[in-house]
Amino acid sequence: MSHRARRRQISARLPKAAVEPIRLYAGLQVAETPDERSQLLLDELIELNAFDRAALVVVTPTGTGWVDPSAIDGLEYLYDGDTASVALQYSYLNSPLSLVFQSENGLESSQSLFRTIYRYWQKLPAGQRPKLFLHGLSLGAFNSQRSITFLDLLGDPIDGAVWSGTPFPSEKWQTITADRDAGSTQWLPVYQGGRFVRFMNQNGVPEGNSASWGNVRIVYLQYASDAITFFDKHLLYREADWMKAPRGPDVSPLLSWYPIVSMLQLLVDMPLSDGVPMGYGHVYAPDHYLDAWLEVTGVENWSSEEIDALKVHLHSKASNADGYEYRGG
Repeated sequence: MSHRARRRQISARLPKAAVEPIRLYAGLQVAETPDERSQLLLDELIELNAFDRAALVVVTPTGTGWVDPSAIDGLEYLYDGDTASVALQYSYLNSPLSLVFQSENGLESSQSLFRTIYRYWQKLPAGQRPKLFLHGLSLGAFNSQRSITFLDLLGDPIDGAVWSGTPFPSEKWQTITADRDAGSTQWLPVYQGGRFVRFMNQNGVPEGNSASWGNVRIVYLQYASDAITFFDKHLLYREADWMKAPRGPDVSPLLSWYPIVSMLQLLVDMPLSDGVPMGYGHVYAPDHYLDAWLEVTGVENWSSEEIDALKVHLHSKASNADGYEYRGG
């Protein structure tokens, strides 16, 4: 979709004219190395004055190179189109194959793009640069998390991230989930009162996120029915915490744990999780993405009625859009 068409769509939902949002993407064929491809994207961002925008999102695609438009649409509306998003392809394989056979490609590419943009962004005056966010779905979330270090969150921190459908091997996600606050669930944890990290599902964030947001706002969007997130090899011989009561709203109460069998069930569910209705499994809905971006951005100039209407519009648009059959996980 052209920038001009995006501006018309956004303006139709706003009381004022929107800015044309910037979306940049570099495929594997544009240059030889990830660093060269990243530099091309930075050069184009500079040429388009993208660092004058209100928000800039560094997106890590899925294994096939797919970027979920549902994840970006809502953010562009919240900022009246005054955004830029940039993504760099690292593979043609679907996410499970890319993870097995090209695991370092995604890390090298996501680190290269983040470092290239972050170093330029760092040099800009703090009050004259866009908010800097990260996003990734599935393997994109896995690699996006690996692209930054905790030093990036301490010295000159980014503003936040929305990571959706994080795959089970993700170390940061595993650590935070394991260290969750007492009484919170594995499928929707609360971590240190929600000061820097919050988990969200179809129903928003759970009770217990009572702390005020700090300088960095990170949201993990996940559904309890997403086998790619909640596969656990330990199901071979023990019941997972997410199978115990209380369960997620989209996990059947009839589901029972059986040694070996339950692990095999989840293995089968993983490649099938992209074929379920939107808002379940590994198919993340634009209205839930919108809730996640509202948490991360802190945007407050929309009324609850306007947000509800926007959610209906975004969900209808995504439900009728072409291209979702190529999401690739």
